[in-house]
Amino acid sequence: MAYIDGFVVVCPKKKIDAYRRISRKVGKVWKEYGALDYRECVADDIAVKFGTPFGKLARLKPGETVIFSWIGYKSKRHRDAVNRKVMADPRLASMGPELMPFDMKRMSYGGFQVIVDL
Repeated sequence: MAYIDGFVVVCPKKKIDAYRRISRKVGKVWKEYGALDYRECVADDIAVKFGTPFGKLARLKPGETVIFSWIGYKSKRHRDAVNRKVMADPRLASMGPELMPFDMKRMSYGGFQVIVDL
């Protein structure tokens, strides 16, 4: 069954270009090792009236925005195998938390089993 790693990241708006550059680099690594899909999406229309808006959920401060991301795999087992290779890749090892254009403590992450795929 398909599997997704999902992420929600709070990023300063002025650092979106830096985030994009890093994402392109790491996304290529994930794809090289077998990820089926790699998406990074910046908030565009999150001031909604229904439910809890992403901005409120992420406790955005002025000048910040939300990045919603996912990486797709064939299965959880496939995800685990791909991630082992990715985490051992020296291209990522050189990208420590201090180089990230966002606060990693405010990042949310989880693995999700796909239950509907149309």
